[in-house]
Amino acid sequence: MKPDTMSFHHPVAFWVGCLAVVAGVFAHMPMFLMGRAMHWQLVGMPMTPLMLAGMALIPAGLLLSTFGLMPRLEQVRRTLHDSSHLHFHIADGVPLNREHWKLVAVLVVALAIDVMKPATLGFVVPGMSAEYVIPKPTASLLALVALIGTTVGSVVWGRLADVFGRRAAILLSALMFMGTAICGAMPAFGWNLVMCFLMGASAGGLLPITFTLMAETIPSAHRGWLLVALGGVGTSAGYLLAAGSASLLEPMFSWRVLWLLGLPTGAIILFLNRYIPESPRFLSNAGYEREARAVLRKFAGDSASDAIETDDAQHPGAPVIDERHPVVGMRQLLRGRHARITWGLVMCGIAWGLVNFGFVLWLPVNLAGMGVEAAGVSRLLALSAVLALPGIGVVIWLYHRWSSFKSLVLFIGLTTLALLAFFAMGSGGVHSQAVTMAATVALLVSVSGVIAMLIPYAAEIYPVHLRGTGSGVIAASSKFGGILGAGLGVLGFFGNFALSAVLIAVPMAISGVMLWRSGIETRGQGLEDIQDALQR
Repeated sequence: MKPDTMSFHHPVAFWVGCLAVVAGVFAHMPMFLMGRAMHWQLVGMPMTPLMLAGMALIPAGLLLSTFGLMPRLEQVRRTLHDSSHLHFHIADGVPLNREHWKLVAVLVVALAIDVMKPATLGFVVPGMSAEYVIPKPTASLLALVALIGTTVGSVVWGRLADVFGRRAAILLSALMFMGTAICGAMPAFGWNLVMCFLMGASAGGLLPITFTLMAETIPSAHRGWLLVALGGVGTSAGYLLAAGSASLLEPMFSWRVLWLLGLPTGAIILFLNRYIPESPRFLSNAGYEREARAVLRKFAGDSASDAIETDDAQHPGAPVIDERHPVVGMRQLLRGRHARITWGLVMCGIAWGLVNFGFVLWLPVNLAGMGVEAAGVSRLLALSAVLALPGIGVVIWLYHRWSSFKSLVLFIGLTTLALLAFFAMGSGGVHSQAVTMAATVALLVSVSGVIAMLIPYAAEIYPVHLRGTGSGVIAASSKFGGILGAGLGVLGFFGNFALSAVLIAVPMAISGVMLWRSGIETRGQGLEDIQDALQR
């Protein structure tokens, strides 16, 4: 079995399923084209039999492709219950080469597409509100439904990555991207909510898997900074793609085209699948030692070929790690040797979601309430965002050169201090432009730094058979915090500027203390060495 086709256990079923999804999306195109004379407005139009047939084809195609990627039952049993497999990590000591950079480039593209999907929500709401004649608060349900979808998807897809494989989970996420493109031809708002949930589920699932695959493939000396850079570059590129697509295409084809882009963007990921290898650690854990060695040979280069072909007794330079881990279930994430770090990361994720989707979202309104004029608020936030951009470079440098978990704790502390500064301004009536700008820049920089490190750190600290699940749970916690933030915003919680700032600062500070006490250093450490450190 070739390593490049490792995830395709039933290739015919997978590709037939892909064709069914594509056919299902194209079945909606006649409906979309019918709206050309009305500037692409389809509200109130009856769904055609061809559309209904297409809607049936898409889930059928997804199920067929899932079967095509599903491992055989004996592999599932080995992956979940057999702890006797060897884990080879000779590739940890090699320099970065062409294969590593090729993988990095492909994963940046995948992450940018992933970020682009939910980022388009902000651009479709105005046009959707006008076409469906609904108030913007009702249209904003899209964001809430998408957040719920990302929360569910992060956990479900993370688990799929640990059972099906990293590459298989990425391809399934891309197929769901393609299927949700039909939202661009839906004549009713309710169908948009359904598709938005599915879109969020696929987007939330892809994010932690990309970090998991990179963590298990990149040499340990470069793993940390590349993980953080992947998040920063991919996120920025995704938002730029969303904004650029809206600027270029929405005036010509209305808001609907932003949903229809799910088909070509998902197809790009499918096309790039040949450049996405399966994780050698996952292959080894599933019992495919020969395939794991072949993938490692690809990344280790010619100088390590002989070492990979021999065992540890024959070649001391080719270390073989026997990672016998007692952790066999998802519940072990919240107890045992990983429990303290997991709880600290989960609390940090929830607090981050409250800040990003709650406090920051309501910041313009609250600044205006403090007497800052509307134009001044826009200028202040724009300038703060520009000043915050170099912060990603600082995050990468600290994570790579200083300490992984201490850098995360540092930015958690900066976020707490920024929130306390807003508490002081809100309760003490401080209206200094300089103080307000300093606090805003500090908050945007620190919040960006926290999320840039949170999931990469999670991708490093969990064992191979729970790495996708653990990363998914931590990613889900940040989205769950966003759901809480959106709900509290509707209830008026963030109308009290000072109280909301201090109450969010408390869990953020607690998470920092928890991670300071239980966090472990991952900078420059092999993934298996990190597990050894957790056992002590």
